[in-house]
Amino acid sequence: MDTQGRASIRFTVNGHRYDLSRADVANRLAGIMPDAIRKHGVRVNGAWFPVIQAFEAATGIPRTAPPIDHSAHIPPAARSGPRSPEAPEETSGEWHTEANIQAALVTDLVADGWRILSVANTATKERGIDVIAARASQTVGVEVKGFPSRGYADPARAGEVKRTTPSTQAGHWYSQAVLAAMRLRGKEPRWRSVIALPDFPRYRALYAETAGSLAAAQIEVWWVDQTGAVHRP
Repeated sequence: MDTQGRASIRFTVNGHRYDLSRADVANRLAGIMPDAIRKHGVRVNGAWFPVIQAFEAATGIPRTAPPIDHSAHIPPAARSGPRSPEAPEETSGEWHTEANIQAALVTDLVADGWRILSVANTATKERGIDVIAARASQTVGVEVKGFPSRGYADPARAGEVKRTTPSTQAGHWYSQAVLAAMRLRGKEPRWRSVIALPDFPRYRALYAETAGSLAAAQIEVWWVDQTGAVHRP
């Protein structure tokens, strides 16, 4: 991981090109009080910020500016196909939600010199690959899963406990992730196909049972721990 801020992400907004390094983001958010996170968060200097607040502070672009059109960079094959109706429904505030795992993954990839081509909106269950990134001649597509909670994210059901146990639901989510990764291998055989998971014993056990088959299919599994660190082969 580049701790000197040399890794950067390049993008264009309203015809203006930006080159933003990890050190730039850390310096510009130093001393800023994080707003409440409603959908997506990113960890900077040990604190979680709403992505839109971090982006505004780091770039100077007001929140009312037109959004970046990530979809223009996504191959048609990566945009096709609906997300599963059983996609994760999670309680906010937990480190192992899909949004938090995705944020940790994107932060790690940028720091390692990858260019982020697409990040799916997990809150709306946006169709397509969760994260697409490129570096040199490589492109990676990542299917991200969180770990199930016992409660619901919907405030109307805040007092309810899910009928399906987290362990059972984790098995369903793991199966969905494997299927998505296999489909990506078929659509984009030159890409690296990856599954990113929070590091829980249940997922580790499922991986141990399928590691040989995943290796044969050239599907990688990356692990995200409670600190947000990403462990890649």
